[in-house]
Amino acid sequence: MEIWHDRHGTGDPLFLLHPGGVDSRAFDVNVAGLRDRFTVWRADRRGHGRTADADGPFTFAAMADDMIAVQERHVGPAHLLGCSDGAAVALTMALRRPDLVRRLVLVAGVFHHDGWLPGVLDADEETLDWLGRGHAEVSPDGEGHYRVVAAKLDDLHAREPAYTEEDLKGVTARTLVMVGDDDEVRLEHTLALYRALPDGELAVVPGASHGLLVEKPELCHQLISEFLLRDPVPTFAPIRRRPAGASG
Repeated sequence: MEIWHDRHGTGDPLFLLHPGGVDSRAFDVNVAGLRDRFTVWRADRRGHGRTADADGPFTFAAMADDMIAVQERHVGPAHLLGCSDGAAVALTMALRRPDLVRRLVLVAGVFHHDGWLPGVLDADEETLDWLGRGHAEVSPDGEGHYRVVAAKLDDLHAREPAYTEEDLKGVTARTLVMVGDDDEVRLEHTLALYRALPDGELAVVPGASHGLLVEKPELCHQLISEFLLRDPVPTFAPIRRRPAGASG
């Protein structure tokens, strides 16, 4: 597939993976805030933004393979940041191609589709019309195709992702899990994700919803940059990270 992508800035490569139903323009404020510290890459997934749709249903595996191809051809090994559906894509990439993932940031995402709060993915007509207008501005598939995309997303969200906590043990990258304190993801699910990752860290952004990256960009950029650019600091009273054999 011809996957639209672009790059901005200088520094360590950071590959941004956008939420479902929108496209890489959702990251405009984040690109502006991070480009002085990273070479920021972003790409529109199949059926989103400036990348055409393809026959057949959406799967996170196919989307991950598309993004892996972009990485192999243009980006190389990079930090990955995925938001919402983009987090499921990033998680899939980290499991499939750990050699391409330096550090991983999962923002407001789920590892299993039951992690969403009931009803949050049910868009009303007004929301579908608004998303459709944004889609039509850049999509090569033309005006009106967004309803096809929306139906594919509904089908996808009913069955994927479907990883288990055991599957998460296969993530080798140091990982930051971020969520708003009033997010569409169940906080209990976010805690399960954080606890199951072998090398996970957790940030709950206060006073933020599922749109935390645009609601509190300065705080989020600080957390992301600190995580990606610095090594972990020694802690005084570790519990989960206590070295094996260490006593209390």
